[in-house]
Amino acid sequence: MDLEVLIPLGFFAMIGAIVIVPTWLKSRERSELQSTLRTAIDKGQPMPPEVIDALTKNVKTAPTSLSDLRTGILWIAVGLGFGVFGYAIGFEAEEAFHPLLGIAAIPTIIGAAFVVLSFFNPNKAKPA
Repeated sequence: MDLEVLIPLGFFAMIGAIVIVPTWLKSRERSELQSTLRTAIDKGQPMPPEVIDALTKNVKTAPTSLSDLRTGILWIAVGLGFGVFGYAIGFEAEEAFHPLLGIAAIPTIIGAAFVVLSFFNPNKAKPA
C-alpha cells in the first residue's frame, strides 16, 4: 500500500477516534453507574445526593434567550475573524479577499440567526 493513501486514512481515522472514543467511554461510565445504582436499590440502600447530582448533571435543558445571544455573538465574532483574516491576506494576494469574505459570511449569518432567535425564545434566562 502506498504511503500517500495512508496519510488521508490516518487523518480520517483520527477524526473518527476523536468523536467515537469519548462517546463510547461516557456511555460505558453511565452504564456502570446505572448497574451500581440498581444493585444498591435492590439491596435497599438509600441514594446519596451525590449520585442524584451525577445522574442529572448531563441532562440537556432547553436553550435560553441568553444562551442563544451568547452563541450568536460568538458565531459573529468567528465570521468577523475570517473577514479580518481575508482583509489581511488581501494585501499579499488580492484574489484571496473575496473568497474569504464569502467564507466569513457563513458563520456571521449563523450568528445573526442566533441573535434573532434570542429575541423570540420564550425561555428567558433566570437571574443568577
